[in-house]
Amino acid sequence: MKVLSLTEPYATLISNKKKLVETRSWKTKYRGELYIHASSTKIPKEWKQNQELMSLINESELNFGKIICKCELIDCVYMTHEYVENMRDNNHLEYICGDYKEGRYAWILDNVEPISEPINAKGLLGIWNY
Repeated sequence: MKVLSLTEPYATLISNKKKLVETRSWKTKYRGELYIHASSTKIPKEWKQNQELMSLINESELNFGKIICKCELIDCVYMTHEYVENMRDNNHLEYICGDYKEGRYAWILDNVEPISEPINAKGLLGIWNY
């Protein structure tokens, strides 16, 4: 299965269906089923200080070092100035859950389903196979 590792709280936000756009510095041609892995990396201090972001999750829900849900990667959109402005102005929740800057990529996710038993996994960079 194809897997993408994310630092918490972003993996849990996807699993909880509060985040359906993953922002990345790189594009992918891959489309299809994708599992989301919560990396074992601790939440950076600056993210923890973002009260608006952290209010979206309960820290007891976090699953460091585990594959926690599956979804469909349905598109990869190059972020133009207009795209970023539209997200900022019309989709505040998504906007605070990503790194929206012109020149980056928005990976559009759909059909998110948490998995009943999270799977322990080390995680890797990029899209990897489990």
